[in-house]
Amino acid sequence: MLSSEREQLSENKKMKMPEKEVWRIFKIMSEFVEGFEVLSGIQPSVVFFGSARTNEGSKYYELARETAHEIVKNGFGITTGGGPGIMEAANRGANEAGGSSAGINVQLPLETRSNKFVDKDKIVTLRYFFIRKVLLTKYAQGFVIFPGGFGTIDELFEVLTLIQTGKTKKFPVVLMGEKYWRDLIKWIKNTALENGYVSENDLNLFTITDNPSVAAEKISSFHKGKEFEPNF
Repeated sequence: MLSSEREQLSENKKMKMPEKEVWRIFKIMSEFVEGFEVLSGIQPSVVFFGSARTNEGSKYYELARETAHEIVKNGFGITTGGGPGIMEAANRGANEAGGSSAGINVQLPLETRSNKFVDKDKIVTLRYFFIRKVLLTKYAQGFVIFPGGFGTIDELFEVLTLIQTGKTKKFPVVLMGEKYWRDLIKWIKNTALENGYVSENDLNLFTITDNPSVAAEKISSFHKGKEFEPNF
């Protein structure tokens, strides 16, 4: 065999995708298919984000529960990450109000299975975190974001970035917990805005309140007279 042929064979071998990577692609595809099948058939819903570490009976747990209840009264379902804390509170509020209560669970240390308030026919369990984020964004008619840690803040800024860049349709984003978010918003205004990294219009992409009725009304009024459809 000529030297050039050996080199080409060696190069082809290097370029061939390992079998385990091929199977990973199929796993990712199957999770997307399952998620699309479940979520495409549910009632138009609002997504809740917030800490999985929020305890039952605490201020923000009860506020999330009440807010979900108000949103369901206005004709929407509720979708969460399916875990404990704020997610459980939101699913619980939806369940108690007789509304659709969906959960997209990911196998994480603090979220081993869906909370008991998710409707049994509206549970999706995933391996990959990024798939959950895509599914939650695709089918959301709005977001209500409660206090949380790195994951919640990541979700908040991803949602705002998608709206800002036009990669998704504009939808209402409500931050619950004025005291909790105060310093972050102050940083956005006093540092990011002053340095030209965001614009004045970007500050209008979200609303901050502690009032469940205000949150529900903000979402309802945004959609009044519009048809519901996926964001992308």
